[in-house]
Amino acid sequence: MASVLVCSSPLVGHVTPMLAVAAGLVEHGHDVRFLTGKRFERQVSRTGASFIPLPPEADFDDTSLDAAFPGRVGLKGPKGIRFDIQEIFMRPGKAQHQAILAASAERRVDAVLAESLFMGAALLLSGPAVNRPAVINCGIVPLSLASRDTAPYGLGIEPMPGLPGRVRNRAMQALTEKVVFGPVQKYANEISRDVTGSPFPTFFMDWPRAADHIAQFTVADFEYPRSDLPGTVHFVGPVSQGGKSTPDATGSTATLGGTPGAGLPAWWSELDAGRPVVHVTQGTVANGDFDDLVRPTLEGLAHDDVLVVVTTGGRPVDALSGPLPDNVRVASYLPYDELLPKTDVLVTNGGYGGVQFALRHGVPLVVAGQTEEKAEVSARVAWSGTGINLRTNRATPEAVAKAVRTVLSNSSYREASGRIGTAIRASRGVDELADLVESVCSDRSLERE
Repeated sequence: MASVLVCSSPLVGHVTPMLAVAAGLVEHGHDVRFLTGKRFERQVSRTGASFIPLPPEADFDDTSLDAAFPGRVGLKGPKGIRFDIQEIFMRPGKAQHQAILAASAERRVDAVLAESLFMGAALLLSGPAVNRPAVINCGIVPLSLASRDTAPYGLGIEPMPGLPGRVRNRAMQALTEKVVFGPVQKYANEISRDVTGSPFPTFFMDWPRAADHIAQFTVADFEYPRSDLPGTVHFVGPVSQGGKSTPDATGSTATLGGTPGAGLPAWWSELDAGRPVVHVTQGTVANGDFDDLVRPTLEGLAHDDVLVVVTTGGRPVDALSGPLPDNVRVASYLPYDELLPKTDVLVTNGGYGGVQFALRHGVPLVVAGQTEEKAEVSARVAWSGTGINLRTNRATPEAVAKAVRTVLSNSSYREASGRIGTAIRASRGVDELADLVESVCSDRSLERE
């Protein structure tokens, strides 16, 4: 039995996949503790893991980031991105690191499993490797490692083949590291020197490269090929494979598959009436303004011979105020393991987990998301041929309708989604991650002997 410390920044989108990690490792018989924000204690306890609260200086309520971080109000573009990275993720790193050390002092930790923006784990890698636990980066977002074959992470730019692409990538990477994020890297080095006496182990976005292993929560088919990919990268597949009872960080199980047959709406039989089914959702996090994607989809498809199914991600159904087109059906949550096999197109803002859940069922996509990891997810949807990237956060009805009609009329999108879905269904997810943990801990035990 390994002693594992699961670590996540206190954001719903980060905690949710790590809950599946914790639940899976508990099921495999490991001693699991979970370090995250205090508001997620109930969800953590449901996994069977022991909850450890983050120190107050590293904890915040992500339901209103502007309230938690007043300095970010009004910031846009690179300034806004730099602020978020430095204040939301980098500054808490010192307190996160101290919490990891405290947990290790209380009871031996064999492995730290940290999501990609939990900088306290990165700081572990700045110090000496002797006597520290193994560090496994959990890839809850698309692979961020810099490569000669890819543009810098975060720009949402697809690969360009050949020498021109490599020249472009090298120039853009230098600009990103030295100019755009130069001040953030300087700050990261200052924090790291304060904590460990050494600079940050890598360019801050590239810290997973310094980890003992990277468990990427996708399949290789949905990630850009890299000729310089480190051997420490393991494509384990999505850890929330559907049909599970693991809660997400909002406390719901519906977005992870729900309970088959439970609570289906009266209109459910209409999904089998012969019309194409278009499902639209903004997920459970970025759903504060339905004018971003849900309402444009309803307006754009109002006169098409399709059935448009909306889930509000936990918000009340009447949050979609006003009259709705006749071909629209709305629910707060729906069991995705039952909905997606009946769905012809998913319209989404591009969350990493939700997109792969659709791909698991072979559902092609229309994506409109450019914040957080969504620009990179959307670019991979287009690159993989599994859908259309609208390259915006706020879609127009015309753009959504055109994209949906294109996906419905061109079988190549469903074929590509089906191909990746086959790979996802064949992946082992948290079971493979558990094997990796057990292998790493076994190696560490031999080193100690």
